[in-house]
Amino acid sequence: MARTVWDSSVGKKTVMAVSGLIMLSYLVVHMMGNLKIFFGAGEFNEYAHWLRTVGEPFMHYEWTLWLVRIVLVVAVIAHGVSAYQLSRRDIKARPEKYVHKKARSSYATRTMRWGGIILALFIVWHILDLTTGTVHSGGFQEGRPYQNVVDTFSTWYGNVIYIVAVLAVGMHIRHGFWSAAQTLGAGSRTRDRALKTVANVLALLLTCGFLAVPVGVMTGVVS
Repeated sequence: MARTVWDSSVGKKTVMAVSGLIMLSYLVVHMMGNLKIFFGAGEFNEYAHWLRTVGEPFMHYEWTLWLVRIVLVVAVIAHGVSAYQLSRRDIKARPEKYVHKKARSSYATRTMRWGGIILALFIVWHILDLTTGTVHSGGFQEGRPYQNVVDTFSTWYGNVIYIVAVLAVGMHIRHGFWSAAQTLGAGSRTRDRALKTVANVLALLLTCGFLAVPVGVMTGVVS
């Protein structure tokens, strides 16, 4: 039954919707945690340490954090694979170019594919920069995320990469949230306007919330 569901387009869209909502939930929590940087190095570093001790003593050190990471990796892979396979099916179903040259979809809809690629590349860079420190500038300091964040956003390329990715996130959420609601059966004539409003508000809040950190560093509010 699971294979039958996965092989169907509806099943793949459902996987995309559920995995997308999981990642959206994480982004909301992650943004709120990021904003703690405006309360100073002590509180931000303490928050980062707390993430590794959640669930103790029942859970071992970092076990909860690793569970969250595993769920996110599964969600990202499921989202990406289902999106790719649906895209391939769409191309095979329409081998000929559209007769109408004028685009009939929104800007967000037309950029979902390349936006997803940008986000996938950004996730790799973000991990190598602020988690492992592999590509970090200024000397990565283990256990001092406040200093590492300031280092990253003190470089022009760090800001450019992050800002482009955050804008892609906003566009992705704006269209993706509404699409997920339609796939999961939450949409209707009476609710569509409300769902689109929620999607726009979520996209705007997350975009502004994530952009606040690099802007704070660039303006000297965070230093």
